[in-house]
Amino acid sequence: MSQTFVAVLFMGGTIVAFTSMAVAGRAVSSELDTFEIMMYRSFIGFVLVMTIGGALGRLRDIRRARMGTHAVRNIGHFAGQNLWFFAITAIPLAQVFALEFTMPLWVMMLSLFVLGERITRVRALAALIGFAGILVVARPSPSTFDWGLVAAAASAVGFAISAVYTRLLTRTESTISILFWLTVMQAGFGVLFSFADGDVAVPPLAILPWLVIIAGAGLFAHWCLTNALARAPATVVMPIDFVRLPVIALVGVMLYQEPIDAFLVLGGAMIFAGNYLNVASETRAARHSLGGNG
Repeated sequence: MSQTFVAVLFMGGTIVAFTSMAVAGRAVSSELDTFEIMMYRSFIGFVLVMTIGGALGRLRDIRRARMGTHAVRNIGHFAGQNLWFFAITAIPLAQVFALEFTMPLWVMMLSLFVLGERITRVRALAALIGFAGILVVARPSPSTFDWGLVAAAASAVGFAISAVYTRLLTRTESTISILFWLTVMQAGFGVLFSFADGDVAVPPLAILPWLVIIAGAGLFAHWCLTNALARAPATVVMPIDFVRLPVIALVGVMLYQEPIDAFLVLGGAMIFAGNYLNVASETRAARHSLGGNG
């Protein structure tokens, strides 16, 4: 079995996990607000991380170093995930996923300031194409304005902040340590914001399976994506990830009777083109660098 085929299988797991999380998020939204969803998700995620980490003998890798970086990463992720959970209840799922795919373009922009990476002409062109795709999907005007669109676009910025600071953390921290502090800090944020209004909903037994899906799917999706990237180039993996858009569009049609229009298809294709242009350019640059060093 080729490594590329295994990577495709892992990406299938990623697509199923992210799609499941969106459906589960809608299922619990009538009972819990976004802060409560994040709180309960983090509680369950903490149990999963401790159980799996203990079984693998990796709990000793958890460290208390670089807490400031952990905090910034988790503030970005907490904000992005809350906005994402709001967006999936406010606008069609396909629009949410299309705007979420702008995250790599925001990572590119943030990396200039946080990681000191330069923006090449190709990166700038990719960002412009992706931004044009955002405008096509969102079609901003007084008649089409929707806070769900704003939330979906802003969630991508939050996820980008998380990704950039994750890159910083992976230079010195283990995966188990990053996931441990993710669940601990975000559980704390969830408790703080959930109790801010003095009214915290206790989830009915009927939605507990959905909460477990939300918690497990998030961890499983990132595990699958990491394994896929370890087995195949980003130019192979990332286009497969974009299959999430037509999959969630079909889910939206079948479960929620959500429409698919030409603007969504065109804008999604432009966002994909911007991302792919950037990934392909970075892959070529890496190969040339290895060739020069060899």
